[in-house]
Amino acid sequence: MASLEKIRRMAADDSAQMTFVTGRRRVGKTALLTKSFANETMLYFFVEKKNETILCQEFVGEIQHKLEMTVYGEMRRFKDVFGYLMEASANRHFTLIIDEFQEFNTINPSIYSEIQHIWDKNKDTSKINLILCGSIYSLMYKIFLNSKEPLFGRATARLYVQQFDILTLKEILQDHYPAYSNENLLTFYLFTGGIAKYVELLTNAKAFTLEKIVDEVLSENSLFLEEGRIVLIDEFGKDYGNYFSIMMLIASSKTSRSEMESILKMSIGGFLDRLENEFGLITKVRPVLSKPMGKNVKYRINDNFLNFWFRFIYKYRGAVEMKNYAYVKNIIYRDYQTFSGQFLERYFREKIAGEENLSAIGPYWESGNQNEIDIVALNEYEKTAIIAEVKRNADNINMYALKNKAANLIRQLANYEIEYRALSINDM
Repeated sequence: MASLEKIRRMAADDSAQMTFVTGRRRVGKTALLTKSFANETMLYFFVEKKNETILCQEFVGEIQHKLEMTVYGEMRRFKDVFGYLMEASANRHFTLIIDEFQEFNTINPSIYSEIQHIWDKNKDTSKINLILCGSIYSLMYKIFLNSKEPLFGRATARLYVQQFDILTLKEILQDHYPAYSNENLLTFYLFTGGIAKYVELLTNAKAFTLEKIVDEVLSENSLFLEEGRIVLIDEFGKDYGNYFSIMMLIASSKTSRSEMESILKMSIGGFLDRLENEFGLITKVRPVLSKPMGKNVKYRINDNFLNFWFRFIYKYRGAVEMKNYAYVKNIIYRDYQTFSGQFLERYFREKIAGEENLSAIGPYWESGNQNEIDIVALNEYEKTAIIAEVKRNADNINMYALKNKAANLIRQLANYEIEYRALSINDM
């Protein structure tokens, strides 16, 4: 909100500003924007997949209502609406939010070049604060960051809205369920990943324990059941089946390319590259201190809820479609201890990264998945390192075994001051 206010003032005092805002669906982009400009003169255009003329009629209604201006003549094309607003903003400062901006690509792709021409002509005399918001990561980045696209280089700022961090999740739980345990915190973190909409849905349902959350997720008409499809189907297009299969395998702990290719019987290098670099859904993980282009690679899904959705909802979609929710619940309860362990590791990586002064953090393993260590955190400047084992149950952590596993790693950290940590659910 502070960043958005700074941008607004620049538009009001200097010249037109164009900000593009992106982030996954449900993260709270629209709420953030409308809240930020609630006390300012603001137009809000939502781009639905409709005929361009009908959309323009809706936008004209918004202009007449919010700016209290009479719009003369027919405006059948978006370029007419946008040109009118750019000219009007020479004498009057206001904010224009265009939500789901990437949908113009479906309605009329030439709109982007039309916006570019009008923007270039008017931006120096305009006082408009233009906010272009979209959920489809790949399309938004293509529109603004691909040098072949008309709006490349036009944005004056960009914001990537991310999920709530651990401290915020704790604060929310403290407000709504002050008796929460560390187990409740882990479950809430696992299912929501800090995504605002999921936090809101579970909070409104007063679902803070594993049983209540699972009941909420696997219930008739639950938003969560189709969530993976809703969030990703537009991203992936007609190839969604292959992408979904790869995501399901990663969520089921088949995290190396060779493992996945042996199951799918196809080469998936291009799919993995797009999932990482175009869609921002997975991350390539290498052992700490390994070479940047080393082939010792695993993949992980970045989003907590999508990890759960592919592991339990999509994988058992037959039972879900038959509404045999009891069957899926039994599998979740059977596998939950093991499945949640990886999120406990993720939780502590995020927690340590937020609390310590680090240059690198991640897991460590040697060829053939030997000597796996959950967390290695480094400060290369001060030559300090944290080597940590993470288990749900503290009694299962063997510090002697951890030091043995770290023997080769320690040789690479010869000048470092080493701190060993045993981290369990008690330390959250």
